[in-house]
Amino acid sequence: MSKTSQQNTATDANGVSVIHTQAHTSGLQQVPQLVPVSPGGGGKAVPPSKQGKKNSFLDRNSDEYRQRRERNNMAVKKSRLKSKQKAQDTLQRVNQLKEENERLEAKIKLLTKELGVLKDLFLEHAHNLADNVQPVGTETTTTNPENNGQ
Repeated sequence: MSKTSQQNTATDANGVSVIHTQAHTSGLQQVPQLVPVSPGGGGKAVPPSKQGKKNSFLDRNSDEYRQRRERNNMAVKKSRLKSKQKAQDTLQRVNQLKEENERLEAKIKLLTKELGVLKDLFLEHAHNLADNVQPVGTETTTTNPENNGQ
């Protein structure tokens, strides 16, 4: 496959050279490249879609400017209210979790105390059982008072 390409260079109003390249064999078009005119790179190359917006400053007295400022002010106000609400929700959630944590810690103390009491009762009962049980192989002689004189 042989490639045939053609380059055109033009300078726009901002002083940026735009190189247009066209490829014939692949059927694909290449994207234009932005190259600064000055060799020192005196400024940033601006894509064509944003060139018109950069130099268009609105008159502060114009209706369009006032409308944009109004929309922006409303958006800022909405954003700040949303941020404030989120902070309040977070604070409320923190307080709920603190209260729940305190209740759970109190429950842990109560259950630990109850466990200690039950453990002491169990050990006391086990000790009493051990005292009443005699080791296997040890016989004790009991005397029956009714059979003594016969």
